[in-house]
Formats: sequence, C-alpha cells, structure tokens
Amino acid sequence: MDASIPYLGKGLALLTAVVWAFAVVLFRKSGETVHPIALNLFKNSLAVILFIATIWLFGGSLLHPAPAHIYILLLLSGAIGIGIGDILFFKCLNLLGAGLTAIVDCLYSPFIIGLSVVWLRESLTLVQIVGALVIVSAIMIATGITGKETISRRNMVRGIIYGLLALAAMAVSIVTIKPLLEQSPLLWATEIRLCGGLVVLIPILILHPKRRTIVASLFSHHSWIYTLLGSFFGAYVAMFIWLAGMKYTQASIASALNQTSTIFIFIFAAIFLKERITLGRTIGIILAFFGTFLVLFG
Repeated sequence: MDASIPYLGKGLALLTAVVWAFAVVLFRKSGETVHPIALNLFKNSLAVILFIATIWLFGGSLLHPAPAHIYILLLLSGAIGIGIGDILFFKCLNLLGAGLTAIVDCLYSPFIIGLSVVWLRESLTLVQIVGALVIVSAIMIATGITGKETISRRNMVRGIIYGLLALAAMAVSIVTIKPLLEQSPLLWATEIRLCGGLVVLIPILILHPKRRTIVASLFSHHSWIYTLLGSFFGAYVAMFIWLAGMKYTQASIASALNQTSTIFIFIFAAIFLKERITLGRTIGIILAFFGTFLVLFG
C-alpha cells in the first residue's frame, strides 16, 4: 500500500470499524447455534492460517529473532485477550445482542487508560475521568429494563458481567505488551498472540465435560456460513486493515475512527438482526460515543 495516498490511514481506520461491525453481526447470528468456545477456536484457527500466508506473502518470518521471554509474553497476551477474552465477549454478545454489546464495549478505552496509569505510569486527566463516567452512565441508561424489553434482568446482568470481564482480559493483554508492540513486527506479533489464543483454547475444549456437544455445534448447517464469514472478516480482514490504519496515520486518530464501530454495530443490528431501537438505547449509544471521545482526547 502506498502511504502517499491522501487519507489512506484514516480511510483504513474507518473501514476497520465498518468491517468489524459487520463481523459482530455475523458472530451474533453464528452464536445462536454455535458455542462460544467452538466459535472462538474456529475463528483463531482460520486467522492463524491466513496470517501465516500473509506473512509469507509479504516476505516476513514466523521465527522473528527475539528473546524467549518476548515470545512467552506475546503467547500469554494472546491466551488472556484472545483465548479467554473472546469467549467472554461471545457470551456477552449472545446474551445482550449486538446493540447493547456495542455500548458496553465502549468501556474498552477507559479500561486501557486505567491500566496504563497503573502498569505504565501514564497520567489520567479530569476529562478522561469524566468520559469514563459518561460511558458508565450510558450503559446504565441503555440497559434499563422496560416493560417492552425482551432481555431478562438476569441475562442483562450476566451479559454485562461477561462484557466487563472480556474487556478487562483484552485490556490486560494489550497493556502488558504495549512496549513490545512498539518494537516488534505487527504481523508477527499478531500471529504469535493468535497462537497463544489456541494454546489456551485447545485444553479448555479437551477438558470441558461437554466437548462433543461444543464441537458438534460448529457443524450446524444453520450457522456455518455466519461462522466462516464472521471469522474471516472479524479475525483476519478487520485485524489486517486495523494494523495498516495504525501504520499510516496517528494512533490517536486511528483509535477514534475505529471506535465508530459502535455506531455501525448499532445500525447493523437494527437492520440485519431486527434489534429494537429504543429511546434508552439511542441516548445510550450517543452518550457512550461522546464519552469515548472524551477518554481518547481528554
């Protein structure tokens, strides 16, 4: 790709948001019959194969010359963020639906910044604190149960808890390796993290008492197309253009444009999944989006 093309990085960052939003809708459809562990295992396996091919195509190396502890940290990051975090994310998605999950997902930035303060000794501004509180308020408004709400109080609470745990796992997995990412080939680091996800997922599946049922869910003829397309667009295409967007524009600008996925998920969920657009959810999505920008630029 030519970095001299005007707005290339910004365009790729915005395209990432659209592609990821589309993938989330596909994952929601797949999750109707496919178990989260099976979906995550298939998603990561497909991504590993495709990234190996991509690295080879671009003349890279799977065995980048790096100390053993770098490999271990990247594998642990993938095990926590991709292996465990994505299972929790799919559970949240199945319980809350795509629209509400998108709002909860806005807490990702506050999680990242909060951990950066503790782990990397970065500073937190008053505006960022206000932004995080706005996002929390958005979630409380959007998840308020009304007489017409189709999600039970129990599933709502469980979904939010799964979402928060997923975001915590993802944030920990990224913040702990942030210094490594700045000095490592991104495609290689992504591939090692994906392998880390598989390293933890395979034992989870083998030791699970319902492993046969979990594997069988993957072959449901009702969902295989959603599983395949969601994995391709979500785990590979979105990841690849996200890396390219980060490469060709400032990280802060790319992150802001990536966050517009919240809006696209909300819209796609209404169009393709027929999820209800209520006043509470609309106010919630606006507040969450506003809060995210305060956190990013505060």
